Amino acid sequence: MRNTHERWWPVAPEKVGPLLDSLASEDDRLWPVDDWPPMTFDRPLGVGATGGHGSMTYTVVAYTPGRMVTFELTPGLGLRGHHRFVVEPQTRGGHAGTVVRHEASARVHGRMVWMWPLITRWVHDAVVEDALDRCHRELMGAPPERPARWSPWVRRLRVKRGLPAERSAPREA
Repeated sequence: MRNTHERWWPVAPEKVGPLLDSLASEDDRLWPVDDWPPMTFDRPLGVGATGGHGSMTYTVVAYTPGRMVTFELTPGLGLRGHHRFVVEPQTRGGHAGTVVRHEASARVHGRMVWMWPLITRWVHDAVVEDALDRCHRELMGAPPERPARWSPWVRRLRVKRGLPAERSAPREA
């Protein structure tokens, strides 16, 4: 399984890096905590920190402040692999800016063989797109022109878990 999401903004990486560095902190400015379980760790973000979000657990195996964090998925989840956030400078159309990319790569086994395509992938995609929308609000001071939308399937899965089918009002940037 490979899954990638990214967004580009016309800002310097130095403006984006602090958002990455705030992951799982009291002042997390990247993770979409208004609508999804928070990302938490047993210590501040850094190599060796263990935790996760919801039922997904993982350990930080690489961290370059302001640029990249890689998480190794905990064995037993049905996914053997990692996911990461990357912040990198990128020029598009002659304009300097920064891309934030979330990459997941894993071998799927056990019950995740059917859970990934039917359930987990849809929720994963919604969470990551919400994180990128949050990043946009933090960087640009307003929501994106076309914010990510939850599919009817994601809304139904949320209700089954006792979560609201509709989004919370976003926090001020």
